[in-house]
Amino acid sequence: MKRVFCATVTSFLLFALASIAFAQASVADSQVTEFDLSGMKVLVKRRVGTPTVSAGLFIKGGSREIAALNAGIEDFMLNAAVEGSRQFPRAVLRRELASTGSSIGGGANYDYSGISLGTTLNNFESTWKIFADIALNPAFAVSDVELTRGKLLTVLQSIDDSPDASLQALVDKKILSGTSYGEGPEGTIQTIGRFTAADLTAHHKKIMVTSRLLLVVVGDIDAETIKRLATASFGKLPRGDFKPPAVPSLDFSKATLDVTNKSLQTNYVNGIFAAPTLNHPDYFAMRVAVSILQDRLFQEVRVKRNLSYAPSASLGSLEANTGAIYVTSVNANEAVRVALDEIKRLKTEPVSQNEISATAGMFLTNHFMGQETNTAQARSLATYELIGGGWRNSFKFLEGVRAVRPDDVRSVANKYIRNLRFMVVGDPTAIDRNVFLQN
Repeated sequence: MKRVFCATVTSFLLFALASIAFAQASVADSQVTEFDLSGMKVLVKRRVGTPTVSAGLFIKGGSREIAALNAGIEDFMLNAAVEGSRQFPRAVLRRELASTGSSIGGGANYDYSGISLGTTLNNFESTWKIFADIALNPAFAVSDVELTRGKLLTVLQSIDDSPDASLQALVDKKILSGTSYGEGPEGTIQTIGRFTAADLTAHHKKIMVTSRLLLVVVGDIDAETIKRLATASFGKLPRGDFKPPAVPSLDFSKATLDVTNKSLQTNYVNGIFAAPTLNHPDYFAMRVAVSILQDRLFQEVRVKRNLSYAPSASLGSLEANTGAIYVTSVNANEAVRVALDEIKRLKTEPVSQNEISATAGMFLTNHFMGQETNTAQARSLATYELIGGGWRNSFKFLEGVRAVRPDDVRSVANKYIRNLRFMVVGDPTAIDRNVFLQN
């Protein structure tokens, strides 16, 4: 009786939370102003009463646009750019940002790249000048380039020191190799060690065309102010003729197992499967299914059997998307067997609506807590605009999760969570191929 009562209360609270948040989402949608600036789309979301402003200049294409010869150049270029510009060299830049408590950062990922600004409302217009000058006129001083090179090389050279980093490198090599995701945004030791300031300058010139750019601003600021500032800063950029690259096709036609031999007491395991992207009709059901799987893995693998400290199930956010299960265990065979049993159960046994409601309620709470800042909301608008079918889809999240039913969960589990491609870092002699390839 108590379990039924709790589940009923959970369902009621979820419905109330979703109804309120859905109404808020409709209001939020109306608070976004969209306009075009010589081919660059600009999104301004006004959040009245917030004391900070976040801005992001996003660059379409990401590492998918980069050939192997130049792997990592966009990430290098953006990280070097935020070290200093022509008007604000490094020492001046750091002094100005420190005096206002503002921050500017840059980096690349697989689908898009960007430069970000976080500042207070009172300091927005003065820090905008710095933000725009970094975006348009990076200095690429020798000292900035070498400082950036050293940081990036340190990360690349330390991959073998971390089992998790080695595991991710194995995933990238086996799953992404041969696709436009194959040249990761971080590049290689060879390419990062070779780039010159002239290379970075040439790449910067290539990407600074309005057809590649998206500007997003979130805060208590009106669209007319942003239009004035953006026009003055970016209005004279050339349009260019950027065309989005084709979405990579990842191969999940059969189950596979790849093991990297490393002397460890614990085996590190990732099982990768195909997944729908943000703008696919199956995404919401898959999001719920993965959340349920995560809860079940924690209970069955860790709590009941103590096979792994932090087993997990996750869903990515790339345009060619994947999901994964993850365990670290001295008994990887048993941990994976239990995980695969839970996947099978998700495919064959009906999930109760109460379990969906409870899981979705927890997930939605975490989702909204993660959307509390202007920076998070700017990132969400950009992600949906660039790879999620348009920024308006970011406000349909609640509606989509609320619509998920038990049959939807079972359907997406059968459709996607199959032919897992397992990557293992650890002892090859401790791995039973029959266990891993049974899915």
